[in-house]
Amino acid sequence: MTFPLRSLLLAAGGLALAAPAAHAQNTRLLDHNTLAWFTYNGDHKVSAKWAVHTEAQWRRVQLVAHPQQLLLRLGSTYKLAKDVKLGGGYTYLVTYPYGRYPTAELGQPNPEHRAYEDITFGADYGRLHLTHRLRLEQRWLALLDPTQPTEVASWQYQNRARYQVAGQLPVQGATLDDNELYVNFFDELFISFGPNVTQNIFNQNRISGGLGYQFTKDFQLELNYLNQWTQHADLDAATGRPVFENNNGFRLNVVYNLDFTNAGRRD
Repeated sequence: MTFPLRSLLLAAGGLALAAPAAHAQNTRLLDHNTLAWFTYNGDHKVSAKWAVHTEAQWRRVQLVAHPQQLLLRLGSTYKLAKDVKLGGGYTYLVTYPYGRYPTAELGQPNPEHRAYEDITFGADYGRLHLTHRLRLEQRWLALLDPTQPTEVASWQYQNRARYQVAGQLPVQGATLDDNELYVNFFDELFISFGPNVTQNIFNQNRISGGLGYQFTKDFQLELNYLNQWTQHADLDAATGRPVFENNNGFRLNVVYNLDFTNAGRRD
């Protein structure tokens, strides 16, 4: 592992561990929500190097009782080398009012549009396969009209950087084959930067781990524990104190890829 990569991993882990400790300070408000995330993603091959990426996430709180967020993502990936991919595309996100200190403070869903660019590279360490992803996002967040909260008054621009390390370890044998279980995990750190970023330079951290089942190399099902720390962009209006969320629950993920090339077609 190279020095820059080792430094990134140490920084991500350090911030992930430091964030919960910081929440113990009496000056901060802490909100807790129980998560139930249902997610799908797939890379659909259209040529030897290009694929169309599709993704959908239905995020709920208080188990499945109330909506948290809806995410839809469409993009493309380009295979630069054996274990290196470039990606980019568009994300649509809606955040609903939830929790004791809702970010959708006017009681109406808040939409957001994003463009993103990323690079993903993988490496094997014995039976363990690690994947690293660095993503940049350009975000346009809706500011609702206080007099008509169903209307968007303006859009606020922000930047965000994300670093994720994810691992996959087969339960049986040295390699992951069809109809086998595997252990999977990831940790992702979000950092906001640039104009219009206020309280939440540390935007959030997600850590997750659980079991997956590979039906085929293009069809996998995963059930994970998920823990999420999030810092709100604005201070609490009533007390003037910063707000953090510590949310945890489960994540059910479906991976399903299609191959539209000649190699993926059957007679």
